[in-house]
Parts: sequence; structure tokens; C-alpha cells
Amino acid sequence: MSHETAKEDFSLLLQALDASISGIILTDNRLPDNPIIYCNKAFETISGYQRNEIIGHNCRFLQKEDRDQKEREKLRNAIRNGESCIVDIRNYHKDGTLFYNELYMSPIKDDQGRVSYFIGVQNDVTHRKKAELDLRHQQQLMEKRISERTQSLKESEDYLASIVQTVRESLIVLDPDFRVLSVNDHFLKTFKVTTGDTIGKLLYDLGNGQWNIASLKELLENILPTNNPVEEFEVEHDFPHIGRKLMVLNAHRIELEGQYKDRILIAIEDITDRREIERRKDDFLSIASHELKTPLTTIKGLVQIMQRTVPPELGEKFRSVLEKTGVYVDRLNNLIAELLDVSRIQTGNIELHKDLFDFDKSVHEAVDTIQAATKSHQIQVSGNTGEMISADESHIVQVINNLLSNAIKYAPDHREIEVYLSQVSNFVKFSVKDQGMGIRMEDHKKIFDRFYRAGEIQQRFPGMGIGLYICDQIIKNHGGTLWVESEPGKGSTFSFTLPLNTQAT
Repeated sequence: MSHETAKEDFSLLLQALDASISGIILTDNRLPDNPIIYCNKAFETISGYQRNEIIGHNCRFLQKEDRDQKEREKLRNAIRNGESCIVDIRNYHKDGTLFYNELYMSPIKDDQGRVSYFIGVQNDVTHRKKAELDLRHQQQLMEKRISERTQSLKESEDYLASIVQTVRESLIVLDPDFRVLSVNDHFLKTFKVTTGDTIGKLLYDLGNGQWNIASLKELLENILPTNNPVEEFEVEHDFPHIGRKLMVLNAHRIELEGQYKDRILIAIEDITDRREIERRKDDFLSIASHELKTPLTTIKGLVQIMQRTVPPELGEKFRSVLEKTGVYVDRLNNLIAELLDVSRIQTGNIELHKDLFDFDKSVHEAVDTIQAATKSHQIQVSGNTGEMISADESHIVQVINNLLSNAIKYAPDHREIEVYLSQVSNFVKFSVKDQGMGIRMEDHKKIFDRFYRAGEIQQRFPGMGIGLYICDQIIKNHGGTLWVESEPGKGSTFSFTLPLNTQAT
């Protein structure tokens, strides 16, 4: 077969896979943790993730926190034994929505009979599973539910009405023509109106037209009917009597049959003050960081001059004090540099200067630098990518240094740190594994938030909780992803991917 024929056949195969309505993935069993190296378009549609968020991950990321399913043990045994298997497993869409996945998994073996890859064919069978579960549940509880509903209907209505009136958000119920059916007390107080001013009125006519807001019309008339529900929709408007308000709207159209059909529920959260506080905090952070930078640079210079000009008669104790002063000045300087990075990220002023560089070489140089500064841990590097990537080398090295420093910091009783490099499809992948205290599942996403620190870590280790936030933003700005795999008491593995092509994907 000629090279051109093989290339044409391969292109045809990829087109066929992308045309499939079933999700198809390939995982590389030769690499640690059996990462995904290929997915078709249908898999992206089924999972809700884009390709750059999928490549390099183990398939378990689809189960999120739901890790106790017996089907996972069946999959592990099949992978361990190099066998095929079929399971129905609970997975979660990127937005957190549960869906049931019918998975057919088979090994792909090389000429020596060793399992090199696994292919997974997946179908969303949520409707079938829900129908089965609903039918079973209805058969068991129908009679009991009818009697309980009849008995407690009035009580429930009163209870729900009390909740609606005491909730700290403005709530509106509209009919299909956008006329107000009811509002809660918080809405009346916030927008300084009465029930007579609202009930039965067209929403856009409220307050002499002050609710005639273009973005609100777009939400109700164009977005909501095609995307039910709508969450975290921001609306900013200057109201005549109460001033400018920044609001977050959550809207839901009731699609049930009966008297409540097509009613629209809107919850309004006023975040004007909160956003202003955040803006002031970011301004303070930026100003304070810049103002501290100048005198600290002067202090560092003076300490260095003193270190070079110490008279011999002052002795070793004085030299030791100066050396410790220099160390703490450097720590403070690094902290201020991180605060400046946070400020730049928040204001959208982070600058990336991309250029081609040898990824493996940069990783090894960063490891050598960290290793030279610590005697308590041994860092082992394995694997390679053999690739030149287009990225901001200084920022990528900053991420690597932070992850390595964290691995050392949070595993003080374990000497070994493992670094692994690999190429996964058209991405390079970096992983650093420690044997430290580990991280709870519920903290996996939060640790990348600004200023977040898990309770146990906060008690045992100093820090401000901005290092991982900066790392996450840098990797995202390069078109990659940063994530963690960890369990309490079993250490942590932090990994990131970066695209090989020069454009962020």
C-alpha cells in the first residue's frame, strides 16, 4: 500500500469516526493512568467537554465525585486483565448534569499480544435508564404518594409560600405573555414598588418602563425558550429611583401541562455592592503590590551591599543574621510578585510572550534548580515529549516551579517526588506526583480558586492560596488544562497539558 493510499485511508477512517453518533475514544495503555489520546465529535457532544479538556485525562474524570459505582471495579478488572467489557455507568456532563453511559470497551493488542490501547464506544442511554428507574419507583410508591400528597397539599403550599417570602433574593412569576403573576417581599423592598404596581402588569411596563431592558428582553424572548433554564445571566441597568444595579438572573420556564404551564420563574440577585467590593479589593491589591515593590527592592539592594561589605571582625553570627534577612526578603519579594500576577490576571493585563522552546529541556532545568535548593526530597524525572512548543517559557516555568514547590511543601515526610513527561495526541503533558497528605474530592475544583485554602492545609502550612490560581490561569491562557488527582492520605498528582500547535485551542 502506498503512502498516499494509507494517508487517504486514515483520513477516511477519521471522517467515519466523527460521523458516528456513538462517542468513541482511544486510551494509551502504555502511558501511566491510561490517558485518553483520541475522541470523536460525538464524545464531545455526549460529555459536553471540548477536545482540549478531554485529551490526557483518564476516563474516570466523567464520574466526578461519584466514584463508588460497582461498574468502576468491573472496568478496572477488564483493563487489568486486558479484556473486553460492557457496563452502564453514571457519568456527568461538564455542567454537572447526570447522564447514563452505555460503554463497550475492548483492548487493542500489538504483534506480541500486549495490550497497547483500549477503544471505548459510548452511547447516552439516560432516557432508557430513567424510564426503567421511574417505572420501578412508581410501581412501589404510587399508592403511598397519592395519599401523602392529598393530605399535605395545603400544608406544603403554606410552607413554600413562607420560603418564597423570606428568601434573600427577588423572585418574580410571569405568565407566557410576560405579565406579573406574583412577586415576593424582597422584590418589593429592593425595587421600591407595591403589589398594586406590579401584579397583572406587563414586566416591561413596571415603574413607567424602567424594566424595559434590552438584555432582559433578549433573555426572556430569545434565550429562555431555546435554553431552559438560564443561569447566571448578568443584567446591568440604571433604575430611575434606586440607581444603577448589577443583577444576576436565573430564569426557568415551567413546561408541565396544566394550570402552571409555561409560567416563567425569575430569581434576581443584586450583586452591585459585592462587585464593587471585589473591584475595590482588586484595586487595593494592585496598588499595594506596586507600592510595596519599590521599597522592597531598595531593602534587598541594601542587604546585598551589607553582605558584600561585612567587616571580618563582626563574626559569623552577624553574617548568618544577614543571610536569613536576605532569605526572608526574597520570600516577601516572591509573595508580592504573586500578588502582582493576581492583579494582572483580574484586570486582564496578563501578557504572554510566546516563542518556540524545548519543553523537555525547560522542565529538566526547572527540576535541577529546585533540586539544588532542597536536600530533603529527591525529584525523579521520567518520560519525554521530544517537542518544541510555542508558549511563554517564563510563565510555563513559573507553573512548573510552583507545582514542584507544592509537592515538596505538602509532603514533608516523604522524600520522593515523581515527574512524568509525555506526548498525548497533539498535546504535551506534565505530571508531578507526591506522597503527601492528599486533597479531599470536594476541594479538587476549589483549590484553583483565588485565595482558597483547604481547612487542613490552612492549619498546617502557611500561604495565601494564590499559587494554584495563577498556575491555572496561565495554563488556560495557553489553551491547556490543569487538574489534580488526589485522595486524603494517598498523595496528589497535578497535571497540565499544553497544545503543540502555535494557536491556543
